[in-house]
Amino acid sequence: MATSQDLQSKLDHLPDLPGVYLFRDAQSELLYIGKASVLSNRVRSYFQKGTDHSPKNIVLVSHIADLETIVTRSELEALILESNLIKQHRPRFNVVLRDDKQYPYLRLPIKEDFPRLSIVRRVHKDGALYYGPYTPAGALRETLKVIKKSFPLATCTIDINGKAERACIEFEIKRCMAPCTGNQSKEDYHHIVAQVRQFLEGRDHELLDDLRAQMELAAEREEFEEAARLRDRLFNIERTLEKQRITQTTTTDQDVIGLARQGTAVDLQILFVRGGLLIGRKDFFWPHSADAVDEELVRSAIEQFYNKDGQPPKELLIPTELDDATVIEEWLSGKRGNAVRVMAPERGVKHQLLLLAEENAAAAVANHLRDEEVGRQAVEELKRLIRLDVLPRRIEGFDISNTMGNQSVASMVVWEDGQMKKADYRRFTIQTVIGANDFASMQEVVMRRYGDSEHLARPDLILIDGGLGQLAAAMEGLKQVGHQNLAIMGLAKARGEKEERIFLPGRKNPILLRANSPATHLVQRIRDEAHRFAITFHRKLRSKSLLASPLDRVRGIGEATRTRLLKQYGSLANIAAATDDELTAAGLDAKTVAAMRKSLASLAS
Repeated sequence: MATSQDLQSKLDHLPDLPGVYLFRDAQSELLYIGKASVLSNRVRSYFQKGTDHSPKNIVLVSHIADLETIVTRSELEALILESNLIKQHRPRFNVVLRDDKQYPYLRLPIKEDFPRLSIVRRVHKDGALYYGPYTPAGALRETLKVIKKSFPLATCTIDINGKAERACIEFEIKRCMAPCTGNQSKEDYHHIVAQVRQFLEGRDHELLDDLRAQMELAAEREEFEEAARLRDRLFNIERTLEKQRITQTTTTDQDVIGLARQGTAVDLQILFVRGGLLIGRKDFFWPHSADAVDEELVRSAIEQFYNKDGQPPKELLIPTELDDATVIEEWLSGKRGNAVRVMAPERGVKHQLLLLAEENAAAAVANHLRDEEVGRQAVEELKRLIRLDVLPRRIEGFDISNTMGNQSVASMVVWEDGQMKKADYRRFTIQTVIGANDFASMQEVVMRRYGDSEHLARPDLILIDGGLGQLAAAMEGLKQVGHQNLAIMGLAKARGEKEERIFLPGRKNPILLRANSPATHLVQRIRDEAHRFAITFHRKLRSKSLLASPLDRVRGIGEATRTRLLKQYGSLANIAAATDDELTAAGLDAKTVAAMRKSLASLAS
């Protein structure tokens, strides 16, 4: 570790070049990562006496024991490197977004003969159109629901070549015009695709005029059933657009950032406006960021949020001017593939959008603080009820799920500092238990979680879904791995009763919880999330089992080869009936053909 003389020597020999600087403490832990157009000027500014430093920077400088610089060829490269390093190391003096999600987009591959919408979480430069991001996920589900109801676009995954023998149920209910059977031409299908594009891009005047013209034409031809369908489609779309439209002045894609403060807490909202329609929003909350100025918060949010595989909008509206807005514009434009503007409007419709984002942020920060207070009351009550030594900041909840003993799985969810921490969730396929034995399954999963192989933080409390039997099994699991000192409880209802009961080690009679208490709501929330997570995993495995193919057991045949063979031959029976030469021509070697013959023997006979 550098001495004070070493640090001073580094300060005296800083390069006059763009780059990234890293401050470390006496234990070599990263404190802060920043970028600069001129490293020597920016880094020395932290140590200059008489400079009006923020309280946060004063504390930061008092901890700095060493520094490191990385020279880049431009300030843009410095911005990208800084963003990547912050994402990787998350230093404690940087404003860090507590969010690593990839956000969902709708992908429309318009170059295909019969394009279909799909949900993706990465945007690629592949010629397809991408719409989004949609967050929360409910916004995406609502959009797809409207599209499916209003536009007869194919939703299947089959190869559409017009040669299918018959259409599926979607055609019968007029949700698809069956291009798979040749009932709809490529040109007519692309007309529907164009309407979907108009809807997603907010070009509602074009869309509605087009639909009205089609409706009137159908009425003139006395095709009254078709005219009625078009009328209903018009009504559904107009109602949806009326709900979502927030401005009539532009169809430009915009993200709008708003900030609000309350005490030491700060909330930042990003509104996603596409074609004048509000399609979603993202919320970031920092409970203790009074020392961070607005410019730092906005810049950090931009750099970290867009340092993903998402697509920036054409315009980014921000509540405060940024010194390096030009560099940020250059970076975002490179990610988008065309020009992106970053602006802080002070009047007009765009300023009104900023005010709307700020109103959302103000409501959100109040909600977060209210939730924090309820959470604080809950953990204090829980600590008192079950006589914990410390307030439970981290609680891990477990549940078991199976169907008549088959495909038994377990889940572990984590509640930490007032919210569910999904990054620490774990799923387990039960390995050592045969049949429906929830007690033995619980013992196994607890042993696996708290054995030496798992390096997650230890919880302040373990919550088991179940009564005395499940609790005893979990305690035996903790004993087997030498962690019987961890606090643990069971949660269950008595048969036919509504009240929740807490079961504790060494106590025969459970503790009855009040239905409206904060502690009850907290443990129910964790238990219900563990149950949801276990059920979801179990259903996934069960569905996979039902869809399993004999080809899955053949070494040398992966998912892509299996899909290609089924598409080429149409069925497993046809594959089994094919000659060795035909299968070799399809890309299989002799060894794989022989293994496949053995697996499909029952079908070929």
